[in-house]
Amino acid sequence: MIKIVSTAAMREIESAANDAGFAYDLMMENAGTAIARRAAQLLEGFRLDDANEAKITVLIGPGKNGGDGLVAARVLADLTPAQVRVYLLKKRPDDDPLFAGVKSAGLFIADAEDDQRYRVLSHMIASANLVIDALFGIGMQLPLRDEAVKMLRAARAAINGSERGEENLEGSILYPTDPRTVERVTRPYVFAVDCPSGLDCDTGEIDSHALTADETITFIAVKPGLLTYPGAAQVGKLTVATIGVPENTKIPALTGEKRFLVDGAYARDLLPERSTSSHKGSYGKALIVGGSVNYSGAPAMSALAAYRSGAGLVTVGTPAPVAASLAAKLVEPTWLIFPSEMGVLADSAAPLIRKEAEIYTALLIGPGINREKTTRDLLAALFSNGAKAARPQIGFVASKQANTDSDTAVKPLPPLSLDADALNLLSEIDQWWTYLPPETIITPHAGEFARLAGLERETVEANRFALAAEKAAAWNCVVLLKGAHTIIANPDGRTAVLPFKTSALSTAGTGDVLSGLIVGFLAQGVKAFDAAVLAGYLHGMAGLEAARIKGGERAVIAGDVLEAIPAVLAALE
Repeated sequence: MIKIVSTAAMREIESAANDAGFAYDLMMENAGTAIARRAAQLLEGFRLDDANEAKITVLIGPGKNGGDGLVAARVLADLTPAQVRVYLLKKRPDDDPLFAGVKSAGLFIADAEDDQRYRVLSHMIASANLVIDALFGIGMQLPLRDEAVKMLRAARAAINGSERGEENLEGSILYPTDPRTVERVTRPYVFAVDCPSGLDCDTGEIDSHALTADETITFIAVKPGLLTYPGAAQVGKLTVATIGVPENTKIPALTGEKRFLVDGAYARDLLPERSTSSHKGSYGKALIVGGSVNYSGAPAMSALAAYRSGAGLVTVGTPAPVAASLAAKLVEPTWLIFPSEMGVLADSAAPLIRKEAEIYTALLIGPGINREKTTRDLLAALFSNGAKAARPQIGFVASKQANTDSDTAVKPLPPLSLDADALNLLSEIDQWWTYLPPETIITPHAGEFARLAGLERETVEANRFALAAEKAAAWNCVVLLKGAHTIIANPDGRTAVLPFKTSALSTAGTGDVLSGLIVGFLAQGVKAFDAAVLAGYLHGMAGLEAARIKGGERAVIAGDVLEAIPAVLAALE
């Protein structure tokens, strides 16, 4: 499990590991080797015409981060035929063993103190294929000092200004895919060590002169600033190297940490088992309640996603006009017609939903449900402790007497997930969380979370980690806070963070796909927190896969994400 720890906790972990016999020198050697191996892989991926002509520039800071970079430079000299060059922010004494190792390897070395106007630095960066940023690690504090600002400004200018030019192509200016003139830009790949220089590894705050990394490698555990905006935008791809510490020591600051980053291995272990001697009843029955005349497609997307997760039977409970518009082209789900008013679910549907839910193994409420008062009253009645279940009156004509026919005692709802306007309607009910069954999953974006919590959206965005965990405990439900690096918080304190940040999921309907995956896994018996984590991970993978298939993030629609689910499930398995 990849833990997420603060920089203070990271220092405790390193100190405890050192005390336990896993020495600082060994940690630095392992970290530098991990950097070098990943850098060598990156260089191979560049597919250069002549690897012997490749150039790597390693920027070295004065602290432990710089020490990691010195080890990486020495190891890289043995791993690759590329020319490895070192640039020091501060001169190192000749008796520094890490610096001595670089000198004995015969590498080119320059330093800022002897580099007027950073001309050497600019050349070393502009001519490089790969730049390793080992200037400032977790010890960096904002604001940056003058000397660091000047160096970073020069480095940024060299990275962004590398070999720009124009290339003429034959073609018509009417077609942007075949322009007459295109800009040709060749720039070095920036590989940051622990954190991009200029990023606060705890808060995600970033200096305006910070380097933007194409990839960042961090050690032992992930620092929260790497996953928090605005700084997360400059992290690039994230690689985590354990460097042996978790396997060799038992450290409370690490083992006791409840925040973790989800990876493929963790998600794969959550997948429910399947058997060749099974039937549709083996994989649960999901009921999706939602839809309205204005949002008829939302429950359809959720239903198909629930099926794609492996659920055995999916039923959509919706107003008659919605079912009539969808049933002919959406043949896999079954349908329940609930009472409605003007094309939205009405409060009189509450006892019918409760009664029908008794035969299902999971329930989703919200996709396309709309925000009318009668639908809000429906939710209030559905979750009221005094609600009564009624004999079902189901058909294309709603029955007004459905909620008066029975005095049957209320049975508990099946595992429940709430999404979309169901959350907005709940926020209008005083102390709404006291009405929900334990372990209900809610899936708000920042705006919906703000309404549920009575906060400003900006406050939520600035405190995503803390608020998700705090409110999951206070509301006694699983909170899946959507966004780049989606956070899933459990009432017991466990907090999972997803590694995805892609605009491919910033389009209408993708949230309905996510909620469908969640209810599908709930129906198959996956526990609430695990279902939210597994669904969120698959959803993020599907967004990336859809963008790959469509040639970029911009053109992806929710249906593309839905269609990508089988491929990412196969890859995960």
